[in-house]
Amino acid sequence: MQLISRMPAAVKVQWILWLVVFLMMFFSMLPEDGFWQAVIFSLLNALFYALVIYGNISWLYPRLYLKGRIAVYVIAVLLFLPAAGLARGFLLSWIYNTWFTTHPEPITMQIMLRYLTGIPLLFLLSFVFRMAIVYFELKAQAAALVLQNTKTELNLLKSQVQPHFLFNTLNNIYYEAYLEAPRTATLIERLSDIMRYFVDESPKDQVDISTEINFLENYIALERIRIRHGINLQFTSDVPGGCSIPPMLLMTFVENIFKHGIDKTSLQNHIDISLVKQENRLLFTTLNSLPQQPVHNNPRGSGIDNLRKRLTLLYGAGFILQTGNSGNYFTAFLSVPL
Repeated sequence: MQLISRMPAAVKVQWILWLVVFLMMFFSMLPEDGFWQAVIFSLLNALFYALVIYGNISWLYPRLYLKGRIAVYVIAVLLFLPAAGLARGFLLSWIYNTWFTTHPEPITMQIMLRYLTGIPLLFLLSFVFRMAIVYFELKAQAAALVLQNTKTELNLLKSQVQPHFLFNTLNNIYYEAYLEAPRTATLIERLSDIMRYFVDESPKDQVDISTEINFLENYIALERIRIRHGINLQFTSDVPGGCSIPPMLLMTFVENIFKHGIDKTSLQNHIDISLVKQENRLLFTTLNSLPQQPVHNNPRGSGIDNLRKRLTLLYGAGFILQTGNSGNYFTAFLSVPL
């Protein structure tokens, strides 16, 4: 029963339909032919009907007709239908002569024609069958889409409630901390701004460059507190207002610096970050000293590869992304159109 309940509606309807067809033939044959003959002949007839219908709607029609090979489709149908009808006639006649009669009947052309007469009607019914299947599949897809939309709306409401609760709590903590530890309060404020960026800005297609810069500055400020000896960091930006870029586009370079390019035991960590507009392009450059002992085997991580894939989707071949080692420094350069 669990297997049946998990079946799609279109599959359930087909099984029910074939069961009805089998039972109708079985009860119509039972009074004259007996139980076993009625069972075998009803089952074989149903299988041949299914062969004709599914052979057309699942193989011939989609592989030939829908691909524009109409002439080949017509020829295939003219060969397939008589072959299926003759095969059905020979098989049923042989079973009848072998098991269910003491006086075998010769297989004549008249008998074969009798088996062939219903095949064209089955062929036409196959299209009705296909439309019914498509209808139930579309109906199931629509129901699934409505369910998914409902879940999405519910999750959206939850996601809106939880961040606002967290933002309000952070604000309360900020005011408490401001009285006792202003520096801690400032860090709390930066963390709140970062989280607000993730919730409000990151889902957008474009964000103002000033918003992206503010996000990077907040992230850098929070990363600084994790480094014991501090760092020599220069972040210069010369981009006029009104420019927009996809959100989180510049984050990968900065994140990689703190993940793979910082030696927490060193006093000589050096980072240069530059963001400028040149003509109609945005140029973003980072340079950081390499640690004596790499944090990971791959100092770049997988973030650059993922960024390259994203840039390809956004700009096609219209971007420049270069990374590499230069002496004791790792450099990264990105150029994108504005």
